[in-house]
Amino acid sequence: MASTDSFGARGQLDVGGTGYEIFRLSAVKGAERLPFSLKVLLENLLRTEDGANVTADHINALANWDPSADPDTEIQFTPARVIMQDFTGVPCVVDLATMREAVTEMGGDPSKVNPLAPAELVIDHSVMIDFFGTADAFEKNIEFEYGRNKERYQFLRWGQGAFDEFKVVPPGTGIVHQVNIENLARVVMPRNGQAYPDTLVGTDSHTTMVNGLGVLGWGVGGIEAEAAMLGQPVSMLIPKVLGFKLTGEIPTGVTATDVVLTITEMLRRQGVVGKFVEFYGEGVGSVPLANRATIGNMSPEFGSTAAIFPVDEETVRYLKLTGRSAEQIALVEAYAKEQGLWHDPSREPVFSETLELDLSTVVPSIAGPKRPQDRIELTDAKSSFRKTVHDYTDDDVAATPLGKIDESNDESFPASDAPALSFSDDDAAPVVLSAADGCEGRPSKPVTVRSDSRGEFVLDHGAVVIASITSCTNTSNPSVMLGAALLAKNAVDKGLSVRPWVKTSMAPGSQVVTDYYEKAGLWPYLNKLGYNLVGYGCTTCIGNSGPLPEEISAAVNENDLTVVSVLSGNRNFEGRINPDVKMNYLASPPLVIAYALAGTMDFDFENQPLGQDTDGGDVFLRDIWPSTDDVNAVVDSAIDSDMFEKSYSDVFRGDDRWRALPTPEGKVFEWDEQSTYVRKPPYFEGMATEPSPVTDISGARVLALLGDSVTTDHISPAGAIKPGTPAAQYLDEHGVEKKDYNSFGSRRGNHEVMIRGTFANIRLRNQLLDAIVDGGVSGGYTRDFTAEGAPQAFIYDAAQNYASAGTPLVILGGKEYGSGSSRDWAAKGTALLGVKAVIVESFERIHRSNLIGMGVIPLQFPEGESATSLGLDGTETFAISGITELNDGKTPKSVTVTATKESGETVEFDAKVRIDTPGEADYYRNGGILQYVLRGMLTS
Repeated sequence: MASTDSFGARGQLDVGGTGYEIFRLSAVKGAERLPFSLKVLLENLLRTEDGANVTADHINALANWDPSADPDTEIQFTPARVIMQDFTGVPCVVDLATMREAVTEMGGDPSKVNPLAPAELVIDHSVMIDFFGTADAFEKNIEFEYGRNKERYQFLRWGQGAFDEFKVVPPGTGIVHQVNIENLARVVMPRNGQAYPDTLVGTDSHTTMVNGLGVLGWGVGGIEAEAAMLGQPVSMLIPKVLGFKLTGEIPTGVTATDVVLTITEMLRRQGVVGKFVEFYGEGVGSVPLANRATIGNMSPEFGSTAAIFPVDEETVRYLKLTGRSAEQIALVEAYAKEQGLWHDPSREPVFSETLELDLSTVVPSIAGPKRPQDRIELTDAKSSFRKTVHDYTDDDVAATPLGKIDESNDESFPASDAPALSFSDDDAAPVVLSAADGCEGRPSKPVTVRSDSRGEFVLDHGAVVIASITSCTNTSNPSVMLGAALLAKNAVDKGLSVRPWVKTSMAPGSQVVTDYYEKAGLWPYLNKLGYNLVGYGCTTCIGNSGPLPEEISAAVNENDLTVVSVLSGNRNFEGRINPDVKMNYLASPPLVIAYALAGTMDFDFENQPLGQDTDGGDVFLRDIWPSTDDVNAVVDSAIDSDMFEKSYSDVFRGDDRWRALPTPEGKVFEWDEQSTYVRKPPYFEGMATEPSPVTDISGARVLALLGDSVTTDHISPAGAIKPGTPAAQYLDEHGVEKKDYNSFGSRRGNHEVMIRGTFANIRLRNQLLDAIVDGGVSGGYTRDFTAEGAPQAFIYDAAQNYASAGTPLVILGGKEYGSGSSRDWAAKGTALLGVKAVIVESFERIHRSNLIGMGVIPLQFPEGESATSLGLDGTETFAISGITELNDGKTPKSVTVTATKESGETVEFDAKVRIDTPGEADYYRNGGILQYVLRGMLTS
């Protein structure tokens, strides 16, 4: 639709002989004072102004933005494109296919269900680390990947042919966010004769990595992404913008990872949920693009909507390096300068608030053991671990020496030097890992493990059993990736080796990483330490770490050992990385290797040697840490634009495996009733052309009573499917063998599997069970009040019983409910279990919106109140009145909640309704965003 152009902003920009229609920001008074990110939003409104959804009033409200005011003006943002990864993208395509079928059944044209904006899906979340530490690990893992995911991949190939504007980047190419910055991002979008800022939403919260390129975008739920693909704008409030000033330079020994962990801690402390963060100042120009992308990637960990850098010379340099066309680069520079979007460090925009970081003050850091914002200075890592490990085990603190551990290595340890871990095999000398101060101050339970392939060694609390270089955050960054490789070279040259209980893995973000490792001659050193290529994709961060070796897993579980993972990722929430691992730490790629060499979190890099060199001398981390000059020299010599051009020359074509997949055809997908991967969801069953009136809720029961900081990772199914659980039982009934269970992520296109894994995270604590189980229960359990005595039951089984009885359900929770990844299934699963309302102390942005998109009303306790303060224990029956006001076109600010206890006593309170915009109210009235879009198609 053409803009009504109330401000006369329409004009033309000529670049290299080509003319583009643009909408000049200079036509709007006040535009020049805005932060970069709000200028991008302003252009979006100018170009999409239609007098209804986007009006002159909206444009004026943005131009006259009050940086100090609380957000209260809703605008409609129309992203230029949508990007997806396969875990979250497959359900999107499943829903689009289902909508086509529904449109056909209701007398409409199925071809109307088609992306109106470019949509690109990168298959990067399905590779699992089944094999590691060998030269053929990559080939074996990708063979397993295709074997497990054939049905999904065939479905996606169908989608690529059936839908216009939908493209798929096949497996084995790279991580979605790295492929995005290296190839897919346009920075300035040339389309249909227009030029405008490249903007996007993505079905992964780390979509914000592209903010480092000056591209405004963020993660949304899959249901929001589907709507955006179908032309629906994203409703949002004009946000506050925090200006973050960077000064100084990163000192030697400090990495971009350390910087981003420091920024994460600072912004979490500041409080930026729902805000934009924008980097500015003289120091911005000296921040390499890869570091900008690393910082932008962690925006969800800050809690911000976006964390953006402006366009400048560094942006242009990166576009040239990554092989963008000369025409595109010229357009980016000309457009940014014409529109006042080119960074001018001498001009400071107005901001809602500001922070400043002197990069020279950053020190090496890690974060953990369960949240990205819990930064620990590396010098304090050992003491922090010793303090925190007590939260994960009841074992006694070691008070006596362990004595002789292994007769074969003929080592005895005096009382003052009792080891935490030791090992002996044919290739390495006996080593004491934490002999400096014994086991004092931490619990100890040494367990001897014998392995045919790894020799004999001792595991104890704190053993690092996974040390993985993975995740988009860091594998896009040559300085930390080459830094890790140089550290590996130095370690090998000194005669050091990785401990035999450590599962090592290298999962680069794109094939370019492989190319520059090879050109620099560094692969052999990484391979010597077990860091062989395992795949190109998101692995350990999302729970695709694969199983630990059987003998190690058995020792951990039989002895209830608290073991550790260290990964170069962005997520370390409880229960996410590996079911055998309780404590998880984020670290830079070089530190990942350092911990693999140490073998334990109970280690002081400053004072404890990693081992001995060939002359018997102690080798400390400082002895093998590469200098900044060495890293920069290799970066400069090993990376060129030809690598990017070669890797991305035919990025959508795929390899022989991909092209050989049999592909269904036709506008409407033919569902296979026997499929356990892709099934038709029930969202549109029985849907009428007009929505039914919304109703109040009565007779509801509590499905789960939860505490603070319950994330979407606690709610959404992820990781491995555990035998004996409802999801495994379903697969058993459908003839799937245990070895073929695959992961929840790979089965996101099957709602039957997914709802059985919703609220089933092994670390989820449902306080409803505290009254009947001493010490409580973790995992996917609840009390089933349809049965006598309300016994413990799987959440899925109880929900099915409630559904049979016609009983609606509610969830009660605490603060920051729904933080974490932008997982559509956290909302879909909640809705399909029969939950009608979620009542908590506070929400984070994406999940609250997604609940509405699935027809679940989000409510908040009165300010300062909670389930505990109101005396609610989850055994009550709930009634919620006042929702019906929505039928009159209004959104009530609050509704009345009445909780009736078994004794007949009632607790009544007014809950705040968190339907924040008129658009969200429309979605809720229609039973969800997909129903709203589908009805709009039928009436248009």
